[in-house]
Amino acid sequence: MSNEGELLTRELSKMSDEDLLACSKEELLSRLRKEESEKMSALIQRGRLIKEVNKQLQGHLLEIRELKVINQRLQEENVELRDLCCFLDDDRLKVKKLAREWQHFGHHAAKVMREDLGGYLKKLAELERTQDGLVKENLDLKELCLVLEEECVSRSDSSPGGSTELGGSTELALPCMVARDLGDGSSSTGSVGSPDQLHLVCSPDD
Repeated sequence: MSNEGELLTRELSKMSDEDLLACSKEELLSRLRKEESEKMSALIQRGRLIKEVNKQLQGHLLEIRELKVINQRLQEENVELRDLCCFLDDDRLKVKKLAREWQHFGHHAAKVMREDLGGYLKKLAELERTQDGLVKENLDLKELCLVLEEECVSRSDSSPGGSTELGGSTELALPCMVARDLGDGSSSTGSVGSPDQLHLVCSPDD
């Protein structure tokens, strides 16, 4: 009996011909039904697994399509970003070149300004020297005018009448009035108050 039970627990495909002949028809039929049921269950389970796998495959395919769309969009964005980077790099190079040119221009302008400033300072120093000379000359001329005026006044005081009559009109003998202040730097040798004109005006004897 134990031998028959062991035979029943074994699969029919693994049993030899002697073992099959040793089993009764009922046992073989029962074993066959059982194995058919197990195979049917296995087939159903396999179908479920295949269905689940197909479902997962469909989900993976959908994810792959979405990833393809995302990848395409990212590639387009990558191309746009690459073009933008190239454009910005060109602008950077242009700005760098422009900054270098402006730097050279600034150095050149500073050099020219320093040279011009040196020339202006030199001219200013010459003008200051010229102005000092004119001021000194005007002071000398002013002192000369004061001396001549004093001489004219002393001559007018020493004259007998103090005045001369010309054509019936009485005029001062010595009209030694300085018309302009010679200390402002605006007089010249040909203006009123020059030594030549003062000599002519303040000489009643001539």
